[in-house]
Amino acid sequence: MGKQWIIIIFFFLFNNLNAQVNKDTLDLRYLEDQIYLSLTYNILINKPSMIAQHGFSGGVSIGFIKDIPFNENRNFGLGIGLGYVYNSYTQNLKISKENQITVFEAAQDYNTNRFGINALEIPIEIRWRNSTPQKYKFWRIYGGIKLAYVVSANTIYKDAVENLSTKNISEFNKIQYGLTLATGFSTWNLYVYYGLNPIFKSVDFNDEKLGLKDLNVGLKFYIM
Repeated sequence: MGKQWIIIIFFFLFNNLNAQVNKDTLDLRYLEDQIYLSLTYNILINKPSMIAQHGFSGGVSIGFIKDIPFNENRNFGLGIGLGYVYNSYTQNLKISKENQITVFEAAQDYNTNRFGINALEIPIEIRWRNSTPQKYKFWRIYGGIKLAYVVSANTIYKDAVENLSTKNISEFNKIQYGLTLATGFSTWNLYVYYGLNPIFKSVDFNDEKLGLKDLNVGLKFYIM
């Protein structure tokens, strides 16, 4: 997904962030079924000493989440969703293929070097909020886990000599999962994702295992 599509999606949804449905009568069995949008800065953790991030690494996710209240006040419950996520990482880990073998090495003197991941995600949230049938703006704390299935992953590398685009990299973990937390007021929420398993499978890099994990920090918007 190009940057222009991320911007278009963001502004399309941002125009609807504060739109609420007018009701003539109170709905005592209201639900917080919502479209969600996340915009994040992506940080690689558990990096080998030779690997460093340079430039901006960003991510965007969008999807729908179903609200399942547990109590009569409907302010504590479970949320289960389905969505799409794209994450990009700008760093100096060069990934290429030689004779159908994937090669991992530290890059130097390059112009562009990044890898991107497209995935389907399933967020599962334990939800607390101080909402009521009359109150559409409220504080929330939603914590849980997120499961993701990587649909595709690719890398782009450019320097003075080479211009490489590598796809179908089997070393990416197809299943990725981690902890999530979204907390804030109304549609504006601080969002954190902490990856629990490595981005790559068993990959040797400079005589050690490449155990890169993902930390995403940003904003999450819940749209009625």
